[in-house]
Amino acid sequence: MVVTTTKHHRSAGSPWDPATQISVDHRTPVPLYYQVASQIEEAIDSGALPVGARLDNEVDLATQLGLSRPTIRQAIGSLVDKGLVVRKRGAGTQVVFNRVKRSLELSSLFDDLSRIDQQPSTRVLVNEVITPSAEIAHILGISERDKALHLKRVRSARGEPIAQLQNYLPAGLIEPTDELLEEHGLYQLLRAAGVQLHAAQQTIGARVAAEAEADLLDEPTGAALLTMERTTYDQAGKVVEYGAHVYRASRYSFDLSLRGDT
Repeated sequence: MVVTTTKHHRSAGSPWDPATQISVDHRTPVPLYYQVASQIEEAIDSGALPVGARLDNEVDLATQLGLSRPTIRQAIGSLVDKGLVVRKRGAGTQVVFNRVKRSLELSSLFDDLSRIDQQPSTRVLVNEVITPSAEIAHILGISERDKALHLKRVRSARGEPIAQLQNYLPAGLIEPTDELLEEHGLYQLLRAAGVQLHAAQQTIGARVAAEAEADLLDEPTGAALLTMERTTYDQAGKVVEYGAHVYRASRYSFDLSLRGDT
C-alpha cells in the first residue's frame, strides 16, 4: 500500500500541509516513522515550517497520513531528540530551531545566516591588537615583531549560539569597533576597507567541546563540535586573515557539492 499523498509546490504564504507535503511508501524497507520525520525535518530546514510553527497533534497526523499513532509518536520523538521541535503541554508540538546548513564557499557566516533569514547576532569577546605567537605570525606571513588583530566572537542564529569564531589578521587592515563587529560580518568589513578576498585554504574537522566553549555555545561539556580552519588570501597572494572556528554539530552542518567526471 502506498499512501496517496503527493508533494505539491506551495504557493507563497500558504501553510505547510502534511497531507499534501508528506508521502509515505509502505513498499520500501525505510521505516515509516523515519520517512515522516525526514520530510518534516526537510520542511524545517527549508523554512516551510518556520520557528514557532505548530504541528498537528499525533491523532490528526496519523489520520491524515493513514498511519498508526505510535508511528507518528516515534517520528515526532526523533525530531525532539534532534532539538528541532519540542512538545509543550497544552500547546502541542512546536518547531524551535532551523538547523543551519552552510555551503563551502568564500563567504562569512554572518552573510550566510543573513541570506537565509537566520537573524545573526554577535557577541564580541576579544577585539585587541597583539604580538602574535610564532605560529600565528608564520600563518599570517608577518614577522614575530609585527602586530596582529585578534578577534574572538560568539555568533548566534535567531538568538541561539551556534559558533565560536576566532580570527587573526595583520594589524592595520581594519580597525573595527565592537559595535561594527556586532553589526557586520568580518568579510563585509574587509571588503568595505578595500581588501579583495581572492581565495582560501580550508580544513574541516571535529572534536568534543571543552568546558569553556561548551558554556559559550550552550552545549554540555564533551558535546560534538565541528571545527574549521581557514586561511584567506588576497589577489596578490598575501594572507588577510586566519580563522579557527568551532560550530555546534547539533545545530550546524556544511554542504558540499561533488561532481563526477564528464
